[in-house]
Amino acid sequence: MFVRKTVKRYAGAVAALGLSLGLFLSASPASADAAFQRWVAGFRSTAMESGISGATFDRAFRNVRDIDPEVLEKARYQPEFTAPVWDYFDNRVHEQAVATGRAMARQWKPWLDRIEQRFGVDRNILLAIWSMESNYGETLKNEKVMRNVVRSLATLAYGDQQRSKYARTQLIAALKILQTGDIDESHLMGSWAGAMGHTQFIPTSYQRYAVDIEGSGKRDIWNSVPDALATAANLLAKNGWQSGRTWGYEVKLPATGKFPNRALPLAKWQGLGVTRARGKPFRDGSEMAELKVLDGRDGPAFLMTKNFSVLKRYNSSDKYALAVGLLADEIAGYGGLVRDWNRPFTKLSFVEKQELQQRLSAHGYYQGKSDGKIGEASRNAIKSFQARAGMEQDGHPSMEVLSLLRKQ
Repeated sequence: MFVRKTVKRYAGAVAALGLSLGLFLSASPASADAAFQRWVAGFRSTAMESGISGATFDRAFRNVRDIDPEVLEKARYQPEFTAPVWDYFDNRVHEQAVATGRAMARQWKPWLDRIEQRFGVDRNILLAIWSMESNYGETLKNEKVMRNVVRSLATLAYGDQQRSKYARTQLIAALKILQTGDIDESHLMGSWAGAMGHTQFIPTSYQRYAVDIEGSGKRDIWNSVPDALATAANLLAKNGWQSGRTWGYEVKLPATGKFPNRALPLAKWQGLGVTRARGKPFRDGSEMAELKVLDGRDGPAFLMTKNFSVLKRYNSSDKYALAVGLLADEIAGYGGLVRDWNRPFTKLSFVEKQELQQRLSAHGYYQGKSDGKIGEASRNAIKSFQARAGMEQDGHPSMEVLSLLRKQ
């Protein structure tokens, strides 16, 4: 959780970096490092004015001698591919994420019991967030992803004009985290934009919501799963999570008719012909809900309740909040969608996607991991194979592609 809506405000302006960032990146390492060190020295007084001790600052920057060029590259070159709805959900709500979530529910049951009792947030929602944010902590083991938070934020504050204000604010917050002793500088690791721990909190959000539920004296979202899940629960609770209520319902729409673009009581939606997809009654007809249709009228439709809006305080994307809700429901055993997304191909299972990547790799099209996640590298590999096979080059991870690969 960046909280991402904070970061997204800057995403659209990345292209404006243009020539100035290009010149910066092409500067000689020695001159860039010297200029960066001057910036660090100047920022020291700013940090001290914000309550950071000189000792904390010097300790934090002790091994930060130059910028992290990969951070600027990631900031400058955001992914161009705009994922269709089905692609977004297929990469996040799948059988492996569900199975792992259920295993984690068993492993961490005593702590989940305590967290659920204290904050009133459904444990399956917390498990789904954990999956979405760090793949149940697996991402934290990836050295290519995790980096020094102080160095990353200092790099952005110094070298990215569009994110400078954000990065300076987060850097001060990160230094305050070090100063309180919750984590030491060698373990203050995060994403390129400073998102930290199992549940990916930016430093300011960490300060606001971090919880030491284990009682260790440290709010350790990097190494303590209970602290990380409790921190996520605290954020949701403080933003109005309604205990014992759902995030929303998959619904079936009548064949014709228009619907109001505002929240209505569930009973009124039912009066308009909107019913639950599996035919069950709504739990509370007086509860307010808003209709969301992310894939057109022929795709799945949902009535979103208050808790859906609370999930968007974690990440402001409708797709993110819905993915959390759908994954949580599957972990809980409620089943998947009744009406699936409109895919222009035959869907693969997670294991079949791994097989697809393995076969593409064996034929020299793919260089990445066979992790079942279809990103840009996988799509490009699929397109290359499709071109050679005389197929339409759409890059879709389809049964049609896998079947042809199996014959090679």
